[in-house]
Amino acid sequence: MRSDVIDIEVHLHHETAKAILVSDSGDKDSAVWLPLSQIEIEPENGFIVVTMPEWLAEEKGLI
Repeated sequence: MRSDVIDIEVHLHHETAKAILVSDSGDKDSAVWLPLSQIEIEPENGFIVVTMPEWLAEEKGLI
């Protein structure tokens, strides 16, 4: 069975109580908002690793 959850290493630009603003390039102009209700976050060497549904990553242009 194929897993529909993926991990992506991103740059964190901003965080609110309900979402985070991240980019995979480090460029804030290309950053996207991810709802905290749909993701898990782990810090890693100045970046963060976000675990999220594959459909969300595709929808936001992260994969």
